[in-house]
Amino acid sequence: MKPRLVSEALAVRQRAYAPYSRFLVGAAILSNGQVFVGCNVENASFGLTCCAEQMAVGAMVAAGQRRIDLIAIAADPLATPCGACRQILAEFGLEALVILVDPHGHCQETTVRELLPQAFQLPLKP
Repeated sequence: MKPRLVSEALAVRQRAYAPYSRFLVGAAILSNGQVFVGCNVENASFGLTCCAEQMAVGAMVAAGQRRIDLIAIAADPLATPCGACRQILAEFGLEALVILVDPHGHCQETTVRELLPQAFQLPLKP
């Protein structure tokens, strides 16, 4: 499944809308055997830019899934998720495997917990 997710992340990266930074990012999430993708979408009001990871999580949640098993993130050069995305990923899978890839074949693996070792968590509801 890892090669498929990497391919999906690299493919959706090419559809990113990044006219300002030209920094294209794609993300592919595996959740319960299903794949959900997202790419970054920039905005002239930079604060409104949506990250690829957030878009993929949104697609996953919209489909009724609530757990990230694995996420591949494609960028050139390799890039880890921003702080906000790390917290969003932690909400759905602290133990999720994170594969960072670029179009040149470079790859690194980590986990959400390693990227955000002290993630904010509210106490569970009864």
